[in-house]
Amino acid sequence: MGHRLAGDQELSSTSVRSRGSLSAFFATKRRTRLAILLSAPMLWLVVAYLGSLVVMFVSAFWTTDSFTGNVIKTTSGQNLHDVYTSGVYWRVALRTVEVALVVTVIDAAIALPVAFYMSKVAARRTRLLMVVAVLTPLWASYLVKAYAWRTLLAPDGPLSWLTGGHTPGYGFTATVITLAYLWLPYMVLPVFAGFERLPNVLLEASSDLGAPPLRTVRSIVLPTVFPAVLAGSIFTFSLSLGDYIAVGIVGGKTQLLANVIYGQLVTANNQPFAAALATMPLIAIVLYLLAMRRSGALENV
Repeated sequence: MGHRLAGDQELSSTSVRSRGSLSAFFATKRRTRLAILLSAPMLWLVVAYLGSLVVMFVSAFWTTDSFTGNVIKTTSGQNLHDVYTSGVYWRVALRTVEVALVVTVIDAAIALPVAFYMSKVAARRTRLLMVVAVLTPLWASYLVKAYAWRTLLAPDGPLSWLTGGHTPGYGFTATVITLAYLWLPYMVLPVFAGFERLPNVLLEASSDLGAPPLRTVRSIVLPTVFPAVLAGSIFTFSLSLGDYIAVGIVGGKTQLLANVIYGQLVTANNQPFAAALATMPLIAIVLYLLAMRRSGALENV
């Protein structure tokens, strides 16, 4: 009995020493701990996200049987050739980028004064209420918000009653308005965080030195907050670039790339051609991210 107790105590002390040495090893290996911690989510990212992109690129070189609609897994560059040599798809692509840029500019123009008031002017309680007001729409259903704008912008809707029959109806303008509303919180929050990093002493020093408000905004506020605006633009631009649901609800006859891709995938049952079309917005967002990286905006995301 005594030998068993001694053996148990020896095993217990060995286990404690082993755990202690293991903890001591990882305590000095910060990168190793980080790698182990991130290994599972990174593996999921590579398999689920990057893997799906690889499959998309590969399927863009496949074809479909014109009679049965089945995918034929033979390599052909005809889909990419048809996409990038067609003026129709280039016009749709340019219209899509135009919508994304207009939505981004509108959201930035709204977010700057709102975020400035939230951060530098509003009392603490008011600031909290405004942050809640900005976040609350994110909890509402996407479809409910899109159909609400469809009702507002209808030719015989509430906006028409208020303006005496003047309403943009369904089309390009309605698409921009709806998308600008949907993605506005994604611009306000980064800009608000940017204003929070702006020291009040800089604004006070500018005022004490006699600088007019516009000079303060141009020389101090905008250079400090501009990276946050660019960070918010990554969300508004990319989300607008890939949206097809709101466009289908309020866009009328307006077609964007996502709608065309959806039509080829679901209606025409042509997955390879849809994959070839999907390379256009993918290239656009990659180029946009590279531009943002050079500006340092990715550090504020």
